[in-house]
Amino acid sequence: MEAVIAVVALLFVLLAVLGVYATVKAVGAAKRGVDRTIHQARRTVEDHTLRARSFAQPGPAGEIAQLRLRLRTSMRATQDALQAGVTEDESLRESLGLFQRLSAHGHELDGELKRLEVEPDRAKLAERLPSLRERTERITESADSLRWAAQDRAGRFAEDDLDTLSAQIDVEAGALRHWTSSDPEQTPETPRSHPAQEPTRPSITPPGPRPTYPWQKKPRHEATGT
Repeated sequence: MEAVIAVVALLFVLLAVLGVYATVKAVGAAKRGVDRTIHQARRTVEDHTLRARSFAQPGPAGEIAQLRLRLRTSMRATQDALQAGVTEDESLRESLGLFQRLSAHGHELDGELKRLEVEPDRAKLAERLPSLRERTERITESADSLRWAAQDRAGRFAEDDLDTLSAQIDVEAGALRHWTSSDPEQTPETPRSHPAQEPTRPSITPPGPRPTYPWQKKPRHEATGT
């Protein structure tokens, strides 16, 4: 009896632990979903703000906003393309590793540009713009190169698969039309062989007497003379 009680108590403890674990996992997943939504909302608001500044503010301040917007757009597009492609093409994992190293430079440059947005010394800002423009160009060109290469690779695979599929369909279509090769109009010189006539087979069930129904007249019998 004590053993049964111990087993029941152990099962109860295990169920309680599993319940707590499932609750923690659910709460963690919900928190990550909320954090992701908040991050995306902040990113969208910041992108719209940068776009507005790039048009509204003339001079160095407006160009700083343009550089940030271009950097963020290029890096985000490349990250999305590589992360989506690596699930189907493992060879992109090395490219993704290179992009992560490039992202460190991108985050550093974005932080520097963000600090310069509130720089009061416009002359100093204009002096630094050429180097900032060059760094932005180098980083975005590298990111774009990775993204375009991944897209070209995916497109090449799709074209190769389509070529193979088209060739297989052509072969199958030819096989389906194979009956045309035995058409007598196409091969008149080949005499047609007539299959031997099979003997007439008896019916599986021989016909029995036809049933009579109560509404039918009885058949007449011929006079026998008796």
